[in-house]
This record gives sequence, C-alpha cells and structure tokens, in this order.
Amino acid sequence: MLKQGSYVGIACCSNGLLGSYQPVVEELIETLGSMGIISVCSDYLYSKKSVFSGSGSERANALMNFYEDNNIEAIFDISGGDIANGILEYLDYDLIRKNPKPFFGYSDLTTVINAMFKKTGNVSYLYQVRNLIYEDKEMQRKAFINSLFYGSPDLYDFKYKFLRGETMRGIVVGGNIRCLLKLAGTEYQPDWRNKILFLESLGGEVALMTTHLYQLKQMGVFEMVVGVLLGTFTIMEERDYQPTMEDLVLEIADQKMLPIAKTYEIGHSNHSKCIIIGKELIL
Repeated sequence: MLKQGSYVGIACCSNGLLGSYQPVVEELIETLGSMGIISVCSDYLYSKKSVFSGSGSERANALMNFYEDNNIEAIFDISGGDIANGILEYLDYDLIRKNPKPFFGYSDLTTVINAMFKKTGNVSYLYQVRNLIYEDKEMQRKAFINSLFYGSPDLYDFKYKFLRGETMRGIVVGGNIRCLLKLAGTEYQPDWRNKILFLESLGGEVALMTTHLYQLKQMGVFEMVVGVLLGTFTIMEERDYQPTMEDLVLEIADQKMLPIAKTYEIGHSNHSKCIIIGKELIL
C-alpha cells in the first residue's frame, strides 16, 4: 500500500483541532517521516470559529484535493467529534470511485467511511493514525509498517470471542454506533443485507446505548445482517456499567440465530487495531 517516499494526505473532516493540538500533529508528521512517509496537510485542520475549521464544502473540497492529487497515495483523517456528516453532500463520489485511495479515520468518520462504501463500493479503514504516537506506539508502529509496507495482517488481526453462535461471514459495515445512526434515513446509510455490523463507542452509558440499539432494531437492521461484532465501549467498560453492552445486544438483538461476537482490540483505545469497512470478514 505504501513505500518509502509515499505522500499521504492529513485531513480533518470532523471538528477542527484546537491550536494547542499542533505539537501532536507535528509529532505525528515527524513519526510518519521517520518511516519514509511524506505528509501533506489540509488547509482545514485547526478550528477557526467554534468547532469549524471550515464550512462543510470547504472541508469536502480539501478532501477531494487529495483524491485528485496523483501524488497522494493514502489519506489519514486525524479528527473526530460531531460534524463530519456535513461534508457528505459535497463529495464527488464518482471521482472517489475512480481513485480508490486508502482512507483512514475513526469515530465520527464512521459517517464518511460508510457513505463512501455505499456510494462507491470502495473499502476504507476504521483506524486512528494518531495511535502511532500514543502509549502503545511501539506496537502500533510495528503493526502499521508491517501491514502498510509489507502486506502482513498485523494491523487487521484481532482476538475475539463469540457471545452467540460460532461463526459469521460477510462484508463489514458500521463503526461508532452514535455516528453510524446519523446516516439513518439518508441516501448514505449502508445496505445492511448480509453484512456484518461492527459497533463501538467512546462515550455513553446504559440508557444511551439502549436507545441506539432499539433504533437499529426498529430499522430492521438486526433482521438483515448476518452477524454483529462488538468492539470496545470505553466509558461503559471503564466504569463497569451494568447491564453491559454485551448483555444489551443479546437482549435487544433477540433473533436467536444471529451470531454476536466481541473484541477488545478495536475501538477508541490507544492499542486499537484496524477493521476494514467494505471488506469481507470471516470469524
């Protein structure tokens, strides 16, 4: 996917970064540079007014510039928050389809990643590249280099256990549960049929997770997917909220034949690995 001398785009499609975040961005760019990767930053990284680094169309155009630039081989979005869905109507999906560059992002970028798959069929990568500079950076850098430079599965292999059933096979859609539901009722929501639904979250507690799951149920999602894979639910797990997310999913996604699995290796934590949205997964 990448090689020494590769150019990558650094994007911010969701909330603009605070100015105080600049040293983090500089460290990330330096770290990528040490791998031989040359970073090209969007003009819309830092917030200028409230949470906005630019308008929806400006942020979308900055992203499209990376797709149009033949020198850019991959795109890493380093943002998160709430407003990434504001770019969806301004993206040129035909251009994205014809230039299937790897796009990496997580959390609120769930909206962009799933919209891209729905509109183009291109796969994207649910992963935050800032993991390369956080506490688990040694493990992350090794997996990142092995997978993106040499094609090993290190970044994508994760441990899991089944809560119901023994196997599942399908193309993966989903991501952050709150952000995924922003696509409900829009032209950008996934085609749920015969998919594996991946869900994770940073914030939230029992009541909020319950309402999200009931919305998915009432949309008929659990009747269409072939399995549910749960990632980490950071606040719920750190605070040991009861019932657990696993309990809630088993109760609300009550189709008895629907396989449900759990991994602690994909989500918002610094040790999180990557899951590919739009690619078949066999568990």
